[in-house]
Amino acid sequence: MKKELRVMPAVFPMPVLMVGTYDEDGTVDVMNAAWGQICGMDKITLCLTESHKTVKNLKKTGAFTVALADAAHLKEADFFGIASGNDDPEKFKKSGLTAVKSGKVNAPVITEFPVVMECELIELTPYGVVGKIVGVAADEAVLDETGKIDVEKAGIILFDQFKAGYYIIGEKVGQAWNAGKELMK
Repeated sequence: MKKELRVMPAVFPMPVLMVGTYDEDGTVDVMNAAWGQICGMDKITLCLTESHKTVKNLKKTGAFTVALADAAHLKEADFFGIASGNDDPEKFKKSGLTAVKSGKVNAPVITEFPVVMECELIELTPYGVVGKIVGVAADEAVLDETGKIDVEKAGIILFDQFKAGYYIIGEKVGQAWNAGKELMK
């Protein structure tokens, strides 16, 4: 029997997304955004309010990057969710991470995170940001022998909204578009 719970965002897992922008002076800003997801083959949506420094920046530049946080940089990823770019202009510098300018959009790529999507702003909605993914890059060390991203090698972390914890992706338990084929008979 199920027990009634309070209304909550009951989705697991949630990605730990590092959203990077430049401000008007070219200063790097990065925020941790767990409420985001792919919404098309070349589109991403991020549930961000306009009060975030990141949203203020991308409204001016029309561009942002989204990196997948990894276990090796958990401390920095969490810091980007605790500290506000509105309150601390030295936020990125304090992380000790490095950034380079994206080759595709006017936004920073944080070199330490293993996978990054380079995005152009499509739309700001009352619920957040929709972006067009114009480029994806990954460290060679996280690619498999066929050139695809290996999530276990990447050490990508997930966010648990129920207990406010971070988890690493674990064991593969099945193959998509194959595990249910026997039920097609």
